[in-house]
Amino acid sequence: MTIWNPHKRATGMLMLLALGCLPAQADTQAATVTSPAKPPETRAQQLMGDIAPKMAELTDNVLYADIWERTQLSKRDRSLITVSALVAMNRPDQLRSHLLLARKNGVTETELIEVITQMAFYSGWPNAVTAIGVAKEVFRTP
Repeated sequence: MTIWNPHKRATGMLMLLALGCLPAQADTQAATVTSPAKPPETRAQQLMGDIAPKMAELTDNVLYADIWERTQLSKRDRSLITVSALVAMNRPDQLRSHLLLARKNGVTETELIEVITQMAFYSGWPNAVTAIGVAKEVFRTP
């Protein structure tokens, strides 16, 4: 003679639920499973995470979480170096975000214009003119 055991039924239902054989709503006594909250996407993930997830990961974890956090140079100095390099390489798309970051890191607009002017003599007049146009656009944003 088989005796009904509610514990055995619940265990069986949970096993079927875990195996995906039952929808979660099938047993109201079964524990509800919630997925953890997804952290907000970084700018790198927004720009390239869908097509180049490893590049986004390296940008987040190596460039910004490691290199930019090293204490041998201040963030202000890193910003001045990065802006100079981006002017020299004529990279206006990346320059936009780094001009904003430089301002957050304590570099004044006057200093940034001076960096661009200095770079004109080392990286070329057209690169500096392009950078001035980008700076003019960026400085209009609050």
